[in-house]
Amino acid sequence: MGYIKGLFRGLGSLLTGMKVTFREFFTKKITEQYPENRASLKMYDRFCGELVMPDPDKCIACGLCQMACPNGTISITTETAADPQTGKPKKRLVKYEYDLGSCMFCHLCVNACPHDAIRFDTDFEHAVFTRSKLVKTLNKQQL
Repeated sequence: MGYIKGLFRGLGSLLTGMKVTFREFFTKKITEQYPENRASLKMYDRFCGELVMPDPDKCIACGLCQMACPNGTISITTETAADPQTGKPKKRLVKYEYDLGSCMFCHLCVNACPHDAIRFDTDFEHAVFTRSKLVKTLNKQQL
């Protein structure tokens, strides 16, 4: 009796999978003719292309993004300076380096940032001849 139940359960699972396959088979396909349509190409907002820091002043140099990165793509250099208003020591971001060549685009660094200082842009063209050009400094305004 268990053999028959297992057979029907497997058949039902197969039919469910085939239903999804046939539905996708008959949907209209959208093909982007890249690079001919570079001017009109629209990337989706959820696409992770390159890490950017739109406003470097938002970064408080906490290092949470560096700790969340599973393969050490992000490297933060900080210094401690006295706050001009209170006089207390405060961390300050000196250099924020991002290695695009070893990034997995997992989005963990963006999720870990408490002040939304970093985000992924939709820029996806990163062809270079040397890997050293893939290491980017994100806080260039402060240097």
